Amino acid sequence: MRIKYNFSVAGFTLQISLPQGWNVDALLPSFRAFRCPDEAEETEKLLTCTVYAAAERPSGVLPGTLLESTVSDMGYVSLYKYDKEAEGYCVTLSAEQKGRLHVMQADVFFSTVQVYLYENERLAGHALSSLLRIAYSQAVLYRGGISLHASAVFCGNRAFLFMGRSGTGKSTHAALWMKYVPGVELLNDDNPTLRMIQGKAYTYGTPWSGKTPCYKPLCFPLGGMVRLKQAPANRFYRQTEVDAFAAILPGCSVIRQDVALRSCLYDTLVQLAEQVPVGILECRPDEEAALMCHRALSPSDQ
Repeated sequence: MRIKYNFSVAGFTLQISLPQGWNVDALLPSFRAFRCPDEAEETEKLLTCTVYAAAERPSGVLPGTLLESTVSDMGYVSLYKYDKEAEGYCVTLSAEQKGRLHVMQADVFFSTVQVYLYENERLAGHALSSLLRIAYSQAVLYRGGISLHASAVFCGNRAFLFMGRSGTGKSTHAALWMKYVPGVELLNDDNPTLRMIQGKAYTYGTPWSGKTPCYKPLCFPLGGMVRLKQAPANRFYRQTEVDAFAAILPGCSVIRQDVALRSCLYDTLVQLAEQVPVGILECRPDEEAALMCHRALSPSDQ
């Protein structure tokens, strides 16, 4: 017996099927605010994920070719590409080096996913959430969406995104906006979603927010994006066209080896670069940097 749960993230429906007796709220506490009513069963799904106990996974060596292995906040992650007959991907994740592997298998569109989970492990819920994040970030690319590594705040009826390498100070800059710019609140501190809808850009909160528990099912028009660079003085440089495209690209989640996914991402990025103010902010972690960035991205508020 299985139980299906539906969640709405950035306007997309995710369906997760768990064995009866598994506690969805305990496994995925950050998803609670995104839970859909039962009527969502009739809506089109971005992805459908069926979760099994790890013991149910068919035995044998993992098929396919290893594309990359990474270590991040998600744990130790390896990505495999199946052969041409199977057409799809396999992802393994371990919370610890040489730990037991949670496994996700996905079709080439990441619309149909199976996860084999060691449900009794302490970090089983974190592993499931991370695997869903990987699948979601690829699936949205086919729908004009982007999962972006950034901090997002909102002020009035607009959202603003801060991008940069790990350790650059995205969360710090978001906190400076909240401290010095009236009315600013945090929308998401790690993985907001961007969508182009009828030529306009929107920012959404998601169930994934890094180390900061900020899980808000909210949506705002995108007011601007900035890539942060640490520097001894504060300077803002507006980016347009190719430069704007290049400023946004590094923060986007995409399987680089997949031509179709890259093509979808590039199409959306071109629209974003044309529609949304984008800048580079060389900055110190201070009040002046926050106010300078706010003025540059919000000319009507000056």
